[in-house]
Amino acid sequence: MGLFYNIFTAVFCSIGAFLFGYDSGIISSVITFPHFMSFVNNPGNYASLSGAVVSTFTGGCFFGAATGGWSNDRFGRKRTIQIGAVFALWGCAMQSGANNFACMLVGRIVAGFAIGILSMTVPLYNTEIAPPKIRGFIVGLTQQMIGIGFIVANWVGYGCQFLNSDVQWRLPLGLQLIPALLLLVGIQFLPFSPRWLLEQGRDEEARETVHKLHDSSTPGANEAAEIEFREMQATIRAEMSVRSRRLSDLWATRGMLKRTLVSVGVQVFGQFSGINVINYFGPSMYQALGLTPGQSLLVQGIYGAVGPITNFFFITMILDTVGRKKPLMFGAASFVVTYSILSAILALFPPSESHNFAAQRAGIAMIFITSICFSLSFGPVSWVLASEVFPTKTRSVGTSVATCANWAFNVLFSQVSNLAITKISWRYYLVFICLNAIDFVLIGLFFPETKGKSLEQMAEVFGDEIDVRELALETKLEKEDKPAIVHA
Repeated sequence: MGLFYNIFTAVFCSIGAFLFGYDSGIISSVITFPHFMSFVNNPGNYASLSGAVVSTFTGGCFFGAATGGWSNDRFGRKRTIQIGAVFALWGCAMQSGANNFACMLVGRIVAGFAIGILSMTVPLYNTEIAPPKIRGFIVGLTQQMIGIGFIVANWVGYGCQFLNSDVQWRLPLGLQLIPALLLLVGIQFLPFSPRWLLEQGRDEEARETVHKLHDSSTPGANEAAEIEFREMQATIRAEMSVRSRRLSDLWATRGMLKRTLVSVGVQVFGQFSGINVINYFGPSMYQALGLTPGQSLLVQGIYGAVGPITNFFFITMILDTVGRKKPLMFGAASFVVTYSILSAILALFPPSESHNFAAQRAGIAMIFITSICFSLSFGPVSWVLASEVFPTKTRSVGTSVATCANWAFNVLFSQVSNLAITKISWRYYLVFICLNAIDFVLIGLFFPETKGKSLEQMAEVFGDEIDVRELALETKLEKEDKPAIVHA
């Protein structure tokens, strides 16, 4: 089946990422709706409560990502995605049908738990089915689907502002049930991860999956698939002979510690980009620049389309050519520039005192440029790098820890950002200037380049003390039950 099957599988399971993007986009609109404000019914404390609506979701995401590591090892990537879809249905139904604010918060936590599971499992699954030469593109589809979800959410939010009842906010929250149900049912027809199948001793199923993921019409494809399978099989058998389920494995050796720091670092640095501050509170930021609520929702809708278009261009034409490290350094440097200009505009032309429309447009332009730069750097690369650096024996728990770190800082920024934008205005952006300047230096000094490497070759990149492939050869595991080359 080859490339088309590979891409279709990655896109379909990335419906889980679509749910993440949709929620991020729709909640930024919902918290500005008059009928939702009436539902909360606490105008004096609304900034804090709207922050709670966002932060309870991201808190749920943290615990979902933490649980996902165990679930992926126990039930596999495919079944874990289905578990996430079930929780998404439950949480989204509670939000849409909430009859009080407490019920809304519980629904946000449950839905967040679902997204936490999906946010670590989808890139993990895509990493393990992707050929090395296009792994950046395949895993980058996670960010692409997040962006598409964001686009849909922004325009649904813009349309729903004209409804004059509680349907104004219940409908956009309830629409999340459709992709969650589609994911729950449809993922059943996609393959299991071949690497997880090998861990379970289901070698023939794994071999069949690997051959499906190669283009059998291409000369030599079956031989290449068999070579990939045998390397995968030998490495995973060797890893299983020394495998443990301890969290301490993530820092047990110098090589593993470096993997963990890189994976956690790239996820945390993605939060330091401030992109989710814009995603969650974009309309509030635009109003801080002097736009009306209606104009803010319209601009947010346009903003939502910029990132996915840029991301698609990047993952299809650039990422697997230039690698991971250079885009990350470009992103960190660009954020220093855009936030410096944005803070200067707000400091020199306060919206409450100035009606300089040129300054407003320049501030909005900086927000748009930030989105473009994120889509050329941390957006897709953070998902790719965080999941590809670990060996199979720790990939689930390692990706889980990295994603938890992402959500921990997401909780922090989602809770404080709306208040900070309201209280200290441009001074808040100085935080992101400093953080990204530090990120630039750390990435340049300590991050390795991983493009084009198979998952089994990461041992060379990180200088592991024991190369599990050598261990496989020493124990002659590759000679056990060695099959003939399979021809389709």
